[in-house]
Amino acid sequence: MERNSLDRLRKEYMQIPIPKELDARIKIALWKGKKGKVRRKRMWTGTGIAAAFLIICVGVLTAGINGSPAFVAKLSRVPALHRVVEVLNFRNYTLDEGKYHADIKVPSIKGLKNKDLEHTLNEKYLKENKKLYEDFMADMQEMKKSSPDGHMGVDSGYTVLTDTDRILSVARYIVNTIGSSSTVMKYDTIDKEKEILINLPSLFKDDSYVDIISDNIKKQMTEQNKEDPNKIYWVEGIDNDLEGFQSITTDQNFYITAKGKLVISFDKYEVAPGCMGTVEFEIPTDILSGILVSDEYIK
Repeated sequence: MERNSLDRLRKEYMQIPIPKELDARIKIALWKGKKGKVRRKRMWTGTGIAAAFLIICVGVLTAGINGSPAFVAKLSRVPALHRVVEVLNFRNYTLDEGKYHADIKVPSIKGLKNKDLEHTLNEKYLKENKKLYEDFMADMQEMKKSSPDGHMGVDSGYTVLTDTDRILSVARYIVNTIGSSSTVMKYDTIDKEKEILINLPSLFKDDSYVDIISDNIKKQMTEQNKEDPNKIYWVEGIDNDLEGFQSITTDQNFYITAKGKLVISFDKYEVAPGCMGTVEFEIPTDILSGILVSDEYIK
């Protein structure tokens, strides 16, 4: 598909006439090259022709952009020219006082044309992490008074899970340590072409996805436990002493992989013992195909 688009673009590119003023500039450049010393002729063979070709390219590209809306539309679909969206480290909140430790990294998204979305996400990241640090400092002071021998830590950061021409999925984590540790995950998945934030309900025609995905996760849990008894989940059939996992929420944590697969995520202790950590389940697309709004994200 991309190859055919490039071929069509190349044909249209070759059919655009070179403006007269550019043709004149090229002739002057060639004439100046001929007037150079003989020992410079070989250099002209490489650099002079390259410079002339560059003039042609710039002129043709300018003429195409100014004179052909179709040319512009085709150009915008060339993968190499897609807008670059980056996730950068905006700032850190850190503290190291022996028994008390904080390392909080604040991400920042750059490169979205939708500046409202970019600003909203970056403000959310900054406010959440600033509050996390302030809460930690308050808890630390309280612990110093009530439990001088105690220790406390918080680590927060982010990772880019998916970065394709279409999808950007960013995971953010918070690890709180007071004796034992707990982990909380948050995800943002962005359509880089439409420049919108994707939420779980928006992928489906109705809320039937909740039961369909939940049933599949229960099945995966029991199958994993049969293959490896060390994989323990709080679900009927494995641990009957607890009510266990019943259903995902409508806005359950999720992200989309580079291959277009839907992954559902659970925090540490949410559906399994702490030894299991954060757990994820990739949902087979074939069980979702009938309820998806479209196949542009989930393949």
